[in-house]
Amino acid sequence: MPPPRAVLTPDVSTMLERLELECFLTLAEELHFGRTAERLHVTRARVSQVIRALERRIGAPLFERTSRSVRLTLLGRRLHAELEPAYHRILRGVASAQAEARKVEGVLSVGYLGTAAGEFVMDVIRAFTRGHPRTDVRIHETQIKDMVGPLRTGQVDLLVTQLPVREPDLVCGPVVLRVPRMLAVPANHPLARRDAVSLEDLARDQVFACSGDVPEYWQEHLAPSRTPGGQPVRRGRMAGTLQETLTLVGAGHGISPVGADVCRSYTPRGVVYVPFADAEPFEYGLVWRATGATARVRAFAEVAVELAERADAASAASTVDPDR
Repeated sequence: MPPPRAVLTPDVSTMLERLELECFLTLAEELHFGRTAERLHVTRARVSQVIRALERRIGAPLFERTSRSVRLTLLGRRLHAELEPAYHRILRGVASAQAEARKVEGVLSVGYLGTAAGEFVMDVIRAFTRGHPRTDVRIHETQIKDMVGPLRTGQVDLLVTQLPVREPDLVCGPVVLRVPRMLAVPANHPLARRDAVSLEDLARDQVFACSGDVPEYWQEHLAPSRTPGGQPVRRGRMAGTLQETLTLVGAGHGISPVGADVCRSYTPRGVVYVPFADAEPFEYGLVWRATGATARVRAFAEVAVELAERADAASAASTVDPDR
């Protein structure tokens, strides 16, 4: 049985830096230190320094120099034949990626969490496609149990989701939507007879926790582990979807904060929604990968922010000051 082949990896000291590569390839083409320096916008002395350093690292001369001419050595010609095509493939690949990133036309996948976010996304798509008719916007509903997973896997390019999102690999844009907070309780629960509830009432029953890949800070924002007055809030059974949560509420297994949009779209048997008198609304924002801010993502985000600002202005204008 033949011995296994050795796996060879290049020594770090022989890996070419960008300036070394560009100096070598340009000098191989120009065969003139002055013209090479002009093309690279460096001094002639710098070109000489870089080439000498490269030859030391290679271990042999790459150019023959005389007072009147510069020529590649045999080793230099071989190195040039290896590097030149690969270098230009890299340049073409980078240029192609940059061109694609600058294009708005193409396919854009947008995810959303919840009914309110879905309705907002549809409004944005209508406005966005008027200005960018050649962009195919596709939508995906996400679930609490895997809030940002589709973003990380590339299934979606942009996400409209409930905040907060504090992840180092993700960028969180501005708030685009605010939804009043309600408390889902069983129909026979004492809180069901109230006109409103308080955050202190969270301590009166078990509050459902979210299963799956949900950050603790997000769970804490949804339902704090302590009320503002310091009372402990008991974590109840785990649920991975809104439907599962409300089914458990209807069965009398606990209570759960939800957005007011849930009341309009989904009221299962045995569930009553009571508004909070003292809770801030849920906020939704745009989230995308830190490495995924393409022109399409930026263009969609701009339209979303503009639409949100317009909605805020219209809401403010419709509010009547009782003192006037």
